[in-house]
Amino acid sequence: MAIDILYFAWVRERIGLDGESVTPPGDVADVAALIDWLATRSPAHAEALADRSRLRAAVDQSFATPNTPIAGAREVALFPPVTGG
Repeated sequence: MAIDILYFAWVRERIGLDGESVTPPGDVADVAALIDWLATRSPAHAEALADRSRLRAAVDQSFATPNTPIAGAREVALFPPVTGG
């Protein structure tokens, strides 16, 4: 099943896309595995997704952890940590 991947801030700038629709392999079950798989798509993906400590994710618009399942997800957003003030 296809998942819409959205990229924000410097993640978008490094990959060169604001989003893409992907169909990950069946063994990609959670956010961490999805990021690992996405990093194989191009050198730009690999560079942008290399430091997982600098990434945050949301699955269907809810903040997610690396072990959040993606089964049935329609959208996964990847972005840098959000700070406020």
